[in-house]
Amino acid sequence: MPQLDVSTFLPQVVWLVITFVTLFLIMWKVAGPRVGNTLETRQRRISGNLDKAAGFKKEAEAVLEAYERAMNEARAEAGQVIAKAGAELSEKVSRREAELAKRLTAEIAESETRIEKAVSDAINDIGQVAVEAAGQVVRKLTGEDADEGAVGAAVDQAMKTRP
Repeated sequence: MPQLDVSTFLPQVVWLVITFVTLFLIMWKVAGPRVGNTLETRQRRISGNLDKAAGFKKEAEAVLEAYERAMNEARAEAGQVIAKAGAELSEKVSRREAELAKRLTAEIAESETRIEKAVSDAINDIGQVAVEAAGQVVRKLTGEDADEGAVGAAVDQAMKTRP
């Protein structure tokens, strides 16, 4: 193997130094600045992106604050609308209840009048039936027709003393 041959060590070391120095100079003058520029550009881009992100974050916070403010205003307005609708509904219900109570009171009064008339008519009818029944009882017991005026007066007297 030529690397292990002692007679070729010196030329190999010279070529190693020449190659190393050449590669070092190329890296130092060409590749190093390019890598540095690339890293700088990358760092500037990252910094710019971070600045933009911070700006976007501030905008997002401002938009979020405006949204929350708008939502709070909308909630307050909705509460007012609901309260107003509740008050209107309550007023409408009260009016309808009053109208219904008035109508029911009138119907109750009319019904009471009809009931009183029906009771009065029934009492009159009962009185006439009682007069006829009393007349027939007198006829059966005595065999004679009873005086209708006297029987009517007796039935009227009996009906007046009823509880």
